[in-house]
Amino acid sequence: MATRPSLALGLTCKAYVVHSAGLYFEVRMNQGLLLGIGMVTLAGIVQGSFAVPMKRMPAWRWENTWLLFACSGLIAFPWITNFATVPNVISVYAGASPSTLVEVLLFGLLWGVGATLFGLAISRVGMALGFALILGITSSFGSLIPMAILHSEQLLAKRGMALIGGSAVMVVGLVFLALAGRTREHDLGTGSGARSGFAFGLVLCIFSGIFSSMMNFSFVFGDELRVRALQAGASNAMAANPIWALTVTGGFVANFAYCVYLLNKNRTWSVFRSGNPSAYWPLGILTGLLWFGGTVFYGMGAASLGALGGIVGWPIFMTIDIFAALFWGAVSGEWRGASRRALIYNWVGVGVLLVAVAVISASNAS
Repeated sequence: MATRPSLALGLTCKAYVVHSAGLYFEVRMNQGLLLGIGMVTLAGIVQGSFAVPMKRMPAWRWENTWLLFACSGLIAFPWITNFATVPNVISVYAGASPSTLVEVLLFGLLWGVGATLFGLAISRVGMALGFALILGITSSFGSLIPMAILHSEQLLAKRGMALIGGSAVMVVGLVFLALAGRTREHDLGTGSGARSGFAFGLVLCIFSGIFSSMMNFSFVFGDELRVRALQAGASNAMAANPIWALTVTGGFVANFAYCVYLLNKNRTWSVFRSGNPSAYWPLGILTGLLWFGGTVFYGMGAASLGALGGIVGWPIFMTIDIFAALFWGAVSGEWRGASRRALIYNWVGVGVLLVAVAVISASNAS
């Protein structure tokens, strides 16, 4: 008879321990989720602000500012960060399969084409509109295609159908944004030349959005490098840096080649000495720091979100990126003088775009 209370007490204690362990695990999971979302949000704010310093460099041509951005943001900061945060990084690359290295470099090269088109597009359609158009397309492609390749069985499931539906809704938002930009050009009375320039800028935005999604392809398909970095002693937050460094090096090739082509064609090498070089050079370097800093924060946040972090975190990253660009575009007066109709088109387009990204994010998180 004396053993029954002891047995009951033992079972109660065991149940309490199991329940407590479950609560602890749930709290840890929630903390990881909040940390991941917080880091991805910070990444979007930082990277969405990277083009702001360029507005303070009016005496330099596009190729001058973009070359400085490419050298600092695609070569200097990525490799300094990579060697500083990943032990034995050379052995990480040496031990990786050749197919992984080729894929990361190839996706990086294609992303570099998108980055070059990005710079050309925002110089024609403006920072706010350009970011919204390009990142809206990038958000959809960057999530949909990796799922189709790596998790094809989910395409016809709830998550896949929501992702496809969200992408379709996103097209509607992009149409409204295109109408907003075209109406703004008409309101400013800049003539047929500007209208044709906007149309060309719109085409650049579309292709930039498609190619820019290759950045997330590198992160998803280059996961072997992240795993090897962890095995080499890198922290979980910094283990993606070997992927980023290799990706943006591939992207640097496309950006560097086009900038040098323009510098020779337009004979603008001497422009590096124009304006206020003592301020312009640090500003140009700052663009690279902001851009790559956002990329590192995204990698940290996506890693905290778990196995589908590259799919779940990407739309959130793009959304915050768009918000930051819209804020800076408004502050810099890009929509000053535009009609009420143009502003309505713009905000309807942004609203539809954010609804689409929210659907994509919610479906991926389910």
